[in-house]
Amino acid sequence: MTLANKITLTRIGLIPVFILLAVGYGAGIEDGAAQEWMRWAAIGVFVLAAATDGLDGWVARRWGHRSRLGAVLDPVADKGLLFAAIITLSVSPWRAGFPGWFPVLVIGRDVLILGGCFFLKRVKGTLEVRPTWAGKIATALQMTSVAWILLHLPRSEVLIWAAGLFTLYSGMEYFLNGVRLLFGSQVCDAKKETADERAGGEGR
Repeated sequence: MTLANKITLTRIGLIPVFILLAVGYGAGIEDGAAQEWMRWAAIGVFVLAAATDGLDGWVARRWGHRSRLGAVLDPVADKGLLFAAIITLSVSPWRAGFPGWFPVLVIGRDVLILGGCFFLKRVKGTLEVRPTWAGKIATALQMTSVAWILLHLPRSEVLIWAAGLFTLYSGMEYFLNGVRLLFGSQVCDAKKETADERAGGEGR
């Protein structure tokens, strides 16, 4: 249990705190007695949790605290925080929240990617997953959309649609990369066999 992993676990522990504050503020809006301190507390918890993402990575690199446990906990904490925020701001009656299709798209994409990685790992034996530029932009837009809604900034729907488009595009990109990885070696083997047959024919 390294310092980096303790920071990651702290981020995971902040997720239910954020949910309680966000849901409590949404319930206040529905009752006509919203308490602004709860919204600002939710913002503070979300920002603190998001900030620890970079901190645990820096600590792990600085003091050589990389571990297999950290490699598992870090993406769980990242996706857990993002999913919790998106789902909470979709179902809780905030003044401006996420439409119903957005959490379905975001979570559905990641579930399909996870399933695809598991399948490719089983079939190919080894698998190296590298984030695409579209995936990085999609995640950045998703996080920005959450912050935009928490801060009650205008025109949040523009950010939501941009995040949705990049999420969809990155999902298609990961799918196509997976198809290339699955069939790429088979295509190369077929070409090699054809070349060997031609070489053999020429030799005869």
